[in-house]
Amino acid sequence: MRTRGTLRLATRGSALARRQAALVQEALEERRYEVELVTVETTGDQIRDELIHRLGKTGAFVRELDERVLEGDLDAAIHSMKDMPTEQPEKLVTAAVPERGRPGDVLITPDGATLEELSDGATVGTSSLRRRAQLLSERADLAVEPLRGNVDTRIEKLLAPALQAEHQRRTEADKERKGNTGNEDFEAEFDRTTDEWFDDLSELEKGALGREIETEYDAIVLAQAGLERSGLAHYVDYQELPTSTFVPAPGQGALAVTAPDGETARDIQTHIDHPRSRVETTVERTILAELGGGCIAPIGIYAVVQGEYVHANVSVFDRDGEESVTASRDLPVETHADAAREFARDLADRGAAELIERAREAADGDDGDEGVSAEDKPEGK
Repeated sequence: MRTRGTLRLATRGSALARRQAALVQEALEERRYEVELVTVETTGDQIRDELIHRLGKTGAFVRELDERVLEGDLDAAIHSMKDMPTEQPEKLVTAAVPERGRPGDVLITPDGATLEELSDGATVGTSSLRRRAQLLSERADLAVEPLRGNVDTRIEKLLAPALQAEHQRRTEADKERKGNTGNEDFEAEFDRTTDEWFDDLSELEKGALGREIETEYDAIVLAQAGLERSGLAHYVDYQELPTSTFVPAPGQGALAVTAPDGETARDIQTHIDHPRSRVETTVERTILAELGGGCIAPIGIYAVVQGEYVHANVSVFDRDGEESVTASRDLPVETHADAAREFARDLADRGAAELIERAREAADGDDGDEGVSAEDKPEGK
């Protein structure tokens, strides 16, 4: 027997988006709501072969979901917060920010190597302005190449060269084994046949075997929350990158539920909003909005509630990671939004505004090679 009406919630169609939406669905169902998830294809989902910057403006993975809500077709929409523009439609509010996932980034390599252990000139894949600048700031010798696709697609692109090379060696060894049937002195290179080896591979590794190789990556960088929520974290070797130097994107790891301002939004907030996560992400998005560089500049902003204060860490880079403005500040929880705006203005005066303007000029002067929100396409699956 249900005590509430059915809530129809919009979500993107990727497996990761639906996994994240399921977290919201489960939380609401525990409060005796009936919830239906409705898949909505977005502009960003429709453009698969171009880097996301070519969509031309922010919100490529958000707008269509919110439009369906504003039109009254659906009750609310579920977003990855880091994909949301800092300006929302006037009639929509962020009804809830559920408890945030892991906010940082991870470096994934085929052999478990860390960032410090990568060879000189190693190729690292990411299409995020922020990640690119932070990588080059730490290791100027790296070749940072564009990488796009769902979480599993990106990992397959990383694993493909080594797996395909091993498959080839095993196939040739099988032929040699067959050619030496009856030769007692022959020693096989591998104990198992190629078919036996293939059967033990994970689905992720099998996908990598069939993938066309365009770029050979030595490592890739992904959001840790996306990797974990995709269910793929235990299939790969990865290094958690420190949030002190690889400052996350504003809102990374957090979800947001948007709804029309009214009773439904208030109910959702009452039942699944996580106050600490809301305060932290509000600080991050307020600083981003005040700086005004989310579309074109490498910006990391990470806030953590610590007692009566919110510790905010901000890094603004140029595109090559050669220059940066980095600062931290403890902001009073009671006035966190106003304090965040003041912090952002101080950062702008210290040189952040100049770096953002230079990034804007660079974006206007070329085709662009990074994401519209300084992040890559949402890491769906």
